Amino acid sequence: MSFQSILSLAIFGSSYGFSPSSVQNSALYRSPQSFSLKTKSFGKDEYVGRKLSRDCLTILHATKNKILIIYGTSTGSTETVADMIAEEFGSDAEGPIDIDGMQGSLAKKFDDFDAFIVGTPTWNTGADTERSGTSWDELYYDEIQDLNISGKKVAVFGLGDQISYSENYADAAGELHDVFKDLGCEMLGYTSLEGYEHESSKAVRDKKFCGLLCDMVNQEDLSEGRVKNWVAQLRDEGILDGTASVSASTPIVDEVATPSNDDAAQAISELKKENARLREMLEENSHMLDKVLEKQDDRSFTPHYNSKTQRTMWTSHDGRTCYYTDKAPKSP
Repeated sequence: MSFQSILSLAIFGSSYGFSPSSVQNSALYRSPQSFSLKTKSFGKDEYVGRKLSRDCLTILHATKNKILIIYGTSTGSTETVADMIAEEFGSDAEGPIDIDGMQGSLAKKFDDFDAFIVGTPTWNTGADTERSGTSWDELYYDEIQDLNISGKKVAVFGLGDQISYSENYADAAGELHDVFKDLGCEMLGYTSLEGYEHESSKAVRDKKFCGLLCDMVNQEDLSEGRVKNWVAQLRDEGILDGTASVSASTPIVDEVATPSNDDAAQAISELKKENARLREMLEENSHMLDKVLEKQDDRSFTPHYNSKTQRTMWTSHDGRTCYYTDKAPKSP
């Protein structure tokens, strides 16, 4: 029997509803309701994590990276929204981190993550560039331009006052968006213009805002709901695809290696033992079922005994139901 077919046999038990205590804690055996990890057959040449339990046979599709939240702030309002976003993402995001403390370390940070949420307030109303009034302005056309982040996912959020600055609402969010888009990033999180009272904004792209816009001056009560909806939208758009979202019960593989012949032989031996236990379990449950059926009222079923197989097929009078027992029917 091949290595691959043995692995396939060992996994067949998950399709049955039995859960005897002898295999209750085996990663090879779970009821359909509790077996949540992906399993599959694999050949000798595929990588297997050294620290992955030999009886788990699970290939994990996860990376170490999560979303990083970065913000710039002048009065603290952008930080407040960044905290709300971080809370909504929970363990799927790291941060938020103030851009003021990241000068000189941007390359390392952006190399460590595959997805980013970046936020900015809007100041210097009327200017065409450097509109945030934070360290973003010093980095846009300097250190950020040296980053190799093409293909990474980025979502933008911005703050502004749409009543006092109705003609320039959250302009800086548009500049932040364009800087990352021009670097080849995959931009996510565009939102509707509905529900706002501004006259114009440089954060509009194709009749949508280029990200989440919040007005903590005039519409503070709407910010929490907007954040929740936006985070849900980003999840749907796949901002977590390719990033880690591993539960506490999921084993983590921190190194991989090609299995040696000895490793393969030991794995095959253990799988054979596991397969034998599963077969014994099925036979035991089959015998238990026979005993239960023998005790039931057979008056509504007709026996048909096969002397060659020494099994009896019991059929209902309407011919729609049947079951088998290993013994000949008792004489009335």
